[in-house]
Amino acid sequence: MAKLLILVLVVVGLMGPGWSAETGREAPWRIHTLFSVECQNYFDWQTVGLMHSFRKARQPGPITRLLSCTEEEKKNYRGMGLAPTVEVPSMSRHPRTGDWYPAINKPAGVVHWLKHSKDSDNVDWVVILDADMIIRGPIIPWELGAEKGKPVAAYYGYLIGCDNALAKLHTKHPELCDKVGGLLAMHIDDLRALAPLWLSKTEEVREDRAHWSTNLTGDIYGKGWISEMYGYSFGAAEVGLQHKINDNLMIYPGYIPREGVEPILLHYGLPFSVGNWSFSKLDHHEDDVVYDCDRLFPEPPFPREVHLMESDPNKRRALFLSIECIHTLNEGLLLQHKANGCPKPTGSKYLSFLRSKTFAELTRPKLLTPATIQTEKESIQTVPKQFIAEPGGQYPKIHTIFSTECIKYFDWQTVGLVHSFHLSGQPGNITRLLSCSDEDLKQYTGHDLAPTHYVPSMSKHPLTGDWYPAINKPAAVLHWLNHANIDAEFIVILDADMILRGPITPWEFNAERGRPVSTPYEYLIGCDNELAKLHTRHPDACDKVGGVIIMHIDDLRNFALLWLHKTEEVRADKAHYATNITGDIYESGWISEMYGYSFGAAELKLRHRITREILIYPGYIPEPGVKHYRVFHYGLEFRVGNWSFDKANYRDVEMVNRCWAKFPDPPDPSTLDHTDEDMLQRDLLSIECIKTLNEALRLHHERRNCPDPSTLSTSKPNAAKEIAMSRKFGSFDEINAVRSNHLPNNNSDGLSKPAVIDRMFSSFRFWLVALWAFAGFGFLAVMFVVFSSRKKRTRGKNYRHKRRSSYT
Repeated sequence: MAKLLILVLVVVGLMGPGWSAETGREAPWRIHTLFSVECQNYFDWQTVGLMHSFRKARQPGPITRLLSCTEEEKKNYRGMGLAPTVEVPSMSRHPRTGDWYPAINKPAGVVHWLKHSKDSDNVDWVVILDADMIIRGPIIPWELGAEKGKPVAAYYGYLIGCDNALAKLHTKHPELCDKVGGLLAMHIDDLRALAPLWLSKTEEVREDRAHWSTNLTGDIYGKGWISEMYGYSFGAAEVGLQHKINDNLMIYPGYIPREGVEPILLHYGLPFSVGNWSFSKLDHHEDDVVYDCDRLFPEPPFPREVHLMESDPNKRRALFLSIECIHTLNEGLLLQHKANGCPKPTGSKYLSFLRSKTFAELTRPKLLTPATIQTEKESIQTVPKQFIAEPGGQYPKIHTIFSTECIKYFDWQTVGLVHSFHLSGQPGNITRLLSCSDEDLKQYTGHDLAPTHYVPSMSKHPLTGDWYPAINKPAAVLHWLNHANIDAEFIVILDADMILRGPITPWEFNAERGRPVSTPYEYLIGCDNELAKLHTRHPDACDKVGGVIIMHIDDLRNFALLWLHKTEEVRADKAHYATNITGDIYESGWISEMYGYSFGAAELKLRHRITREILIYPGYIPEPGVKHYRVFHYGLEFRVGNWSFDKANYRDVEMVNRCWAKFPDPPDPSTLDHTDEDMLQRDLLSIECIKTLNEALRLHHERRNCPDPSTLSTSKPNAAKEIAMSRKFGSFDEINAVRSNHLPNNNSDGLSKPAVIDRMFSSFRFWLVALWAFAGFGFLAVMFVVFSSRKKRTRGKNYRHKRRSSYT
């Protein structure tokens, strides 16, 4: 009996890990993986990478490449042996309409496979991927939670057509339309029901040119290029498929994974970088790297170099995912070159690394974690609704963020906000989201003004060319969420032109998951009219809010991409810029970002708790019963008697890098009229706001080691010395009085533009240098004439007479 038991154990041991994989392919759990490509070099190197990672990850079941080629293309095609292949007639040029749309080959290929491949009759579950993916671990549908009638998919939040008239036009069940794509894992019966509709709906949306506009589809090109994605979502809605949406299974290299999440797919559809090294698949569109012996993609940094680049563990993990992606691609290319019959490559440090235990450990198959397989709805259910702690308990962590650009206008605002943050007692950390172009960043000097997260500028939209700096706010928040290691539970979002007067906490203002807190922006009248009906399927959930936002991190992660896309959508909807629709008195779409926020929140039915107790504009009379506002928002001009302040007048004024620059001092509180209590409180708040700004600037100048201002103002012996002093240290007296007089109602006296002062100083320097140069050249000229005259004295009288005659 003992011998028999030992024999059984040995047999099981010899079968090893492959045994479970094999049994995992037995009915009713057989898996088949599909991906679609065309006859191009561009897809061939992607195929090599995907196939290599498929084998390395030990994905169960077979894999099939759906290869769409014309007969002419096949004559010269070299890549038939790169993967198990089913040839599909190309529909890049539609046989009926003549429309050129290669993306339609994906649903057409799936339909062809279901009709003509015997493999489709011998499978239970299908995993559909894109070619530009790297598999990191087994994708097993039932382990991901897929059920018959409920496929698992990744989230594609930009498919806004699921929320508006587009879905109503193209499916009978718009309420079932899911914004999904990328990774699809579904039962074969569901795929059989879906595939024909996937193809026909793609054709239908592609032909619906009247509804290609950005505000309906989210396609910023407005060219119907994502029709195939809508074809999938509308087709799935037609057959009643409700997806389990998972945003953790797939990650774009360059993005930071959530804590505890182990992505099993890398989708390198976007450019990414590690240090000075970068990669973009579009740079290799015609690359024949598959057939060019010994050539690989440029090697990324080695793991030990990555360790030195980043100390933050989660950010470092993101860098390792990026290098893993390219290392895996290159390893696949090496093996393919060998299969092509290429000579053995010359040894190198990089080739040694790809054969090392370090690389083997880096790319070993990854196992799913509980956080990875959590779907969108499950993730909501696992977080308790109420977080408020019992007395003596621990409050949730808070992180405060604000968005700026690389210009002096935002630098002085940053100085004021950060100073007030430290005075206010606000819990947690603060981060400035700094949006800069590469060119601006080279010249920028304000790096040390605040803890900073750097963001690529979208002031000029990279695809449409639209100049709209306000879009940087949602773009920066999304970038921060994807690239920063955030351990806070609640995020407080402010504007740069704010002064904190006290802490803004979720527990005091009753913010909770699913119920953010904000302040009223009642001029957003588009929430009440057709604008909301056009841009959100839940116009009744549109809240007119902005300014200060307190939101749970999970809500913000779900919402940020919608905030950005809705901003783009409203900005593109020029037909509805009118004041009577938007409330924008300029009719220029300038408040599109604010509507982007409200419409994006409405999409997720994030209903706000709206409070008037957090924020006040200086110059406004306080609300009755509000004891202590937490924020000054100095976005509008305000006055105290004859004194006034308007931030717009300081857009181009150098307040941060000019020693002792400050704003005009407001009146002394003792001079105010005390007969009207409301007016008195209004003016006291206005004075407090500007005094806090000036105090922040004073401390900033002290930190810069500016010279003592008292030593510069005690004596002014002459104007020249005063000008020279101003030129050397910065004119603090003049800046104190600087005001722009472009507003007719500004009554400040004795004001001048700093640009004039700067020109005066620069002109004085110029003329001083010119005077010295002129004197020097004059002296040389005189000396030249003197010496020349001596030599000429030997000449005859006749010559001297002629010379005198000529002068007369």
